[in-house]
Amino acid sequence: MITRLMTLCLGASCVAFAAAADLTPVESEDLSVPSGQPVEFYENLMDRPAMGLTARFRFVAPELRARLSQMSYEELEADLSYLCQSYALPRLSQPKPVMVVISLSEQATEFGAPSEDIPQVFEAYRPVVTPAGEVCAWEAF
Repeated sequence: MITRLMTLCLGASCVAFAAAADLTPVESEDLSVPSGQPVEFYENLMDRPAMGLTARFRFVAPELRARLSQMSYEELEADLSYLCQSYALPRLSQPKPVMVVISLSEQATEFGAPSEDIPQVFEAYRPVVTPAGEVCAWEAF
């Protein structure tokens, strides 16, 4: 009984550690996007919602609030699409996800926790292999 309880506690602390580790950026990296706004990689998460294995690439864009009032949707989507194509696709591993979600946030936030005061945008893409190579195809959801 004591061994089972210790194993359960050890497993629970490993889960807690893994959850905390997911909130820590792997390595800060400034990226260049078409709009010119500063963007930095924050974290990558994998999950399996109803639509299948999904890779989430989260980025911090400190000027997002100001940029949202100045940019068209097309300009914003060009940044998100660029991050999918140039950053996310080369970093996908096996098994390949069926969906890639790219998100921009004004500052780092906990995944899944509402942050009403922090602007956030996201878009979903499906990795598609074409004769020219793999591309991010916009996915309506």
